[in-house]
Amino acid sequence: MSVSLIILAAGKGTRMNSDLPKVLHPLGSAPLLHHALHAGQSLDPEQIVVVAGHGAAQVEKAARAFDAGIEVVLQAEQLGTGHAVAQAAPLLADAAGDAIVLYGDTPFVRAETLQTMLDARARHAVVVLGFEAADPGRYGRLITSGDTLDRIVEFKDATDEERAITLCNSGVICAEASTLFALVSKLGNDNAAGEYYLTDIIALARAEGLSAGVVICDEAETLGINTRAELSRAEAAFQARMRAEAMENGVTLADPATTYFAMDTVIGRDTTIGPNVVFGPRVTIESGAEIRAFCHLEGCHISRGATVGPFARLRPGAELAEDVHVGNFVEIKNAVLDEGVKVGHLTYLGDAHVGEHTNIGAGTITCNYDGANKHHTEIGPRVFIGSNTMLVAPVTVGRDAMTGSGSVITADVPAEALAVARAKQENKPGLAVRLMERFQKIKADRQKGKQ
Repeated sequence: MSVSLIILAAGKGTRMNSDLPKVLHPLGSAPLLHHALHAGQSLDPEQIVVVAGHGAAQVEKAARAFDAGIEVVLQAEQLGTGHAVAQAAPLLADAAGDAIVLYGDTPFVRAETLQTMLDARARHAVVVLGFEAADPGRYGRLITSGDTLDRIVEFKDATDEERAITLCNSGVICAEASTLFALVSKLGNDNAAGEYYLTDIIALARAEGLSAGVVICDEAETLGINTRAELSRAEAAFQARMRAEAMENGVTLADPATTYFAMDTVIGRDTTIGPNVVFGPRVTIESGAEIRAFCHLEGCHISRGATVGPFARLRPGAELAEDVHVGNFVEIKNAVLDEGVKVGHLTYLGDAHVGEHTNIGAGTITCNYDGANKHHTEIGPRVFIGSNTMLVAPVTVGRDAMTGSGSVITADVPAEALAVARAKQENKPGLAVRLMERFQKIKADRQKGKQ
């Protein structure tokens, strides 16, 4: 049975006190919206529709960055969740199978939970995701009779008896697509807020003789983000989960509390991660690598047996082959390092390819930017780049070549050649002492003048 997703992402998030739409605030180095999309995508949906409102252009860009095939529809006026779902109806008019409504600010719903909801559709026309709340607060309450859901009551409209119920509504709903939109089309707004509540479709379904049921998940899955304090707590919960998963998968974390993951971080087993390591988006590390303390990695791939750090930065496009060593205070950007390359310390390699078993001396820089354009540096295999070499791109250093320390390389270096590009050293006997005596006299005269 096919499934479609409707992601509600139109809210402004006033309590975030931000110009950024709420669903675009980052969690695990990814927008909140991406977390909801990630969970839903596991169901292999036929269509995904994101309902945008505040900051619609930004939300659309973020949605398409996740998946270019996502459709985005505008909810020009925020008149409630039912009204939001109705905006998706024209795009899903021909959709077969079920539709699931998710929320862009509820990042922790698990793929397994969504599959359980789909399975429950064999017994009920409409399925709601509920949870037992430790503190029900202002959540909507699920009113049940046995295993059947009769209706959902919003807190504002609930009686004291109904508010005492601890089974609460997450807002996530699953139904056959045509049934969902047929029920939504009948919603009214005769309630305390004057809004079209999606939750009212349960009472409408029951009135038409349709069965409604509840799937219960852990309360932690239903955590919604409305404030920066809640976002901070969500980040802590996300990191705790990612750290636990990494260690369970065979990764050694020297100090788990100071390791920070992104939503899409992938690390192979028997990899060791030192303290204070931060993973940005799109990092993949193969088995048996080592990331030492105080490294920042983003958009890079690290192969088996490689070592990185301490105090290294890998930026997008960094590709490290097997047994590469990147040492302290080294930055790699959009560069491929072949097997066995050593970049020990104090170096920047950008827009470059380095051949196998090449050694890059301390203080080496690929001068890749001319103020307008980026240029490529090609370094062949088994090259020795002397310390403090400036490689002014575009430039090629051939296989088995060398550069002298302190050289500024502006022309290609042939294979097996030694390139030295620096001024000839001259020694002036006694001049150092005479200069220092002059400098000291100038300093003394200056101090006398101030008295």
